[in-house]
Amino acid sequence: MFPFYRGLTEVISLARFRMLKYLWLNNNKIRRLTCLTKNYRLTELYLNNNELFDITGALIHLTSLQILLLHNNQLTKLEETVKELREMQYLQRLNLFNNPLAQEPGYRLFVIHHIPSLEILDRQIIRKEEKKAALYQCNAERSRVLQSIAFGKRVESAPEPKISSSLTPKPTSKPQIYRDGCGFGNSRTKPTFDDPEEAVCYKAVRRSVMQFSSMNWNTVPTSQEKRLAERPAESPQWYKTLHP
Repeated sequence: MFPFYRGLTEVISLARFRMLKYLWLNNNKIRRLTCLTKNYRLTELYLNNNELFDITGALIHLTSLQILLLHNNQLTKLEETVKELREMQYLQRLNLFNNPLAQEPGYRLFVIHHIPSLEILDRQIIRKEEKKAALYQCNAERSRVLQSIAFGKRVESAPEPKISSSLTPKPTSKPQIYRDGCGFGNSRTKPTFDDPEEAVCYKAVRRSVMQFSSMNWNTVPTSQEKRLAERPAESPQWYKTLHP
């Protein structure tokens, strides 16, 4: 755990601190970052309020990062910056606001799409609607295919998701399943779904029913009992059970 607040313009190598997990380099004047080449165990890194204009090659190896703050710097290259961070599979919190790259059109959705592990971006929780919109913006073809598969039909273009201002998820209706006396699940109407996950769940509920039979072997005489006629032969008893 190392905090540095000394107006530094450069930090020497921290390679000897290989077990370092938390590092504060914020509130300095650092322009280039070359000191973290061996600090693979870092989970929290604070680089906000510096003068960084490029991080290419400086952070890509820090795959254990969970928190990374880079706000209030001079980063200008959105694609290069995101490429540096996209391999961080545990990154949950990221700040990039007050950088020139944050002014680019579609900035937020671009970051959300390419770093799917994120939960908080620029101090705002990432909502489900934003992830859908990010998929549509950055990979419209994949979005179209998912829509086609989910609803069992071919579509020419995927509908553009609308981002709601409310954080409360919209309630969705569940399909009503009617059961007859045998326990089979039969849907009398074919419902429609707004969410592919609901369609998959509904299909799982309506899967075919298998019948299992078992026999009471206690009612069947053994060969020795047959020879000695100690026990009369009885018809075997079968038990049937139905399982989904």
